[in-house]
Amino acid sequence: MAFITLDVKKLKSNFDFLDKHFLSKSIEWSVVSKILSGNKEYLTELLKFDIRQICDSRVSNLKMIKSINPKIETIYIKPPAKRSIASIVQYADISMNTEIETIKMLSAEAKKQDKIHQVIIMIELGELREGVMGDDFMSFYERVFQLENIKVVGVGANLSCLYGVLPNHDKLIQLSLYEQLIEAKFNRQIPYVSGGTSVTIPLMFQNLLPKGVNHFRVGETLFLGTDVYNDTKLEDMHNNVFKLYSEIIELIEKPSIPRGELGTNLEGDSFNFDQTNGSDLSYRALIDIGLLDVEISHLHFVDPDLTMAGASSDMIVVDLKENDKKYKVGDLLEFDLDYMGLLRIMNSKYIEKKVKD
Repeated sequence: MAFITLDVKKLKSNFDFLDKHFLSKSIEWSVVSKILSGNKEYLTELLKFDIRQICDSRVSNLKMIKSINPKIETIYIKPPAKRSIASIVQYADISMNTEIETIKMLSAEAKKQDKIHQVIIMIELGELREGVMGDDFMSFYERVFQLENIKVVGVGANLSCLYGVLPNHDKLIQLSLYEQLIEAKFNRQIPYVSGGTSVTIPLMFQNLLPKGVNHFRVGETLFLGTDVYNDTKLEDMHNNVFKLYSEIIELIEKPSIPRGELGTNLEGDSFNFDQTNGSDLSYRALIDIGLLDVEISHLHFVDPDLTMAGASSDMIVVDLKENDKKYKVGDLLEFDLDYMGLLRIMNSKYIEKKVKD
């Protein structure tokens, strides 16, 4: 069985690096844990760190987090669905919202559970994902302030996830100004201006972050050490906290191109091959992981001499060329993963999860 490992020491190093920088800027930050897909063993290791707040987009993951550490503050980071209202109030101390009718339901449920549910109102800043439009923002807040058992704790925005709109200085200034307008008009304190995510971290390092932005939600940079803004790696962080290993289950020298009449494969793709190379041979290895678990574009060989030949639902074919390194059946091939690769792998129940400590 293929398996993935989490290097706890490297993850802790990444956490400490970020935590030091956020504290130096008087910024609070929340760990986005959705990449762990609710895996209890990995969450248990993560929650050993000095984490003050954690957020996720799945209620079941927040439930798991609360079962490990009931005292940690949790945030649900997408607009709640009606069918999930009761469990969100139960397991999320804070939720991010954009619909007044949803917040009314949260209010009623919080009253039923004898709780004060906290909300961050998300505003649209150009990404066209979740967010209240700016023209409606003041009236939206006015209606929310009238609801029982609801406490507004922040204004927030999400950028870069859908269309790649970058959180530049001007957009974050705009977010901060909305918070100031709300406080001035309604005489209410809004603790969080939650405009920071992994993509915003380079602005903090370059001292380009507006002072009003005081809350970050960070997942990818913590777990993968990436500079999301510039699509590079951060030199002072570990980029290989996770490693994927897959076993060679067949290794045979075969023709370099298929033979026979070609139709379409299981993904509906069709291929054309230069038949002049039909006599060429190369060693091809089958490994025990497939499209059911990950898209091959998100896998990266640690051995640079290996290339992907293709994939089916349960197996990937690897071109070893002359097999100069003498791979054999039973050997493990090692992969690095990008964010989407890791997200898919962690959601596969067929990939064993191990801790490297």
